[in-house]
Amino acid sequence: MASVIGTLASIGMAIGPPLVYADQAYSIVKKRDSSGFSHDVCGVVLVANIIRIYFWLGNRFETPLLIQSLLLILAHLFLLSLCLHYAPSPNESHVQVGSRHKSWYRPYGLWQWEGYGSYLEFLAGLILFLAVLQVILGRWLWYIDSLGFIALTIESTLPIPQFISNFQRKSTYGLRASTLAGWFFGDSFKTIYFFLRHSPIQFKITAIMTVCWDTAVFAQRVMYGTEPPRGGSGEIGHMGDELESNRLALEPES
Repeated sequence: MASVIGTLASIGMAIGPPLVYADQAYSIVKKRDSSGFSHDVCGVVLVANIIRIYFWLGNRFETPLLIQSLLLILAHLFLLSLCLHYAPSPNESHVQVGSRHKSWYRPYGLWQWEGYGSYLEFLAGLILFLAVLQVILGRWLWYIDSLGFIALTIESTLPIPQFISNFQRKSTYGLRASTLAGWFFGDSFKTIYFFLRHSPIQFKITAIMTVCWDTAVFAQRVMYGTEPPRGGSGEIGHMGDELESNRLALEPES
């Protein structure tokens, strides 16, 4: 019985996190609008899991976690393409705040590019750079351990871009409840899993950090609600209807 439970837990660990984003992707396609979901989240997941795979080359952690990384990379490459394809235009005021069109300064416009190819080039460069380092330093335990800490520290910041976006817009509009629930319950399960399976300490520490940020984003949902940000397209449309009604009321009857 214990082995069956362990197998099911491993399967859930491998495929659960990638499936969390299925509803988010469906929502973006359905609304034809990716505003509200920070595409920086995709960047965090992609970079963290690419580094984690190199960590696996030097420290063979459990296979379900490796499969999870591979599936997350595929899922977020697809989700990133949706975010860019359905990104609102800069003149849509309800997404200017907190979107990729208006953000804090980043060197070389990091992860704020327009074309999908630029993101793929960046990731390809990262993979090549890590491959070179692996050949040179892969024999040293301190380097492998450093990769683990770097990968998992980056992963622990996953909710932070969404937290910042929500704070700037004072709304959690566009962030699916299923995604948030998947983050919180998935990361909680992952934290317990790491402790029960005696995973490397890097996994345990960063999992706890991630749960804390998940809780912060959940608190934002309670505080801000899910209505579009003030000045959003819905609000502009409502104001337009009012202006039209006032204009008609002022026109003399024929």
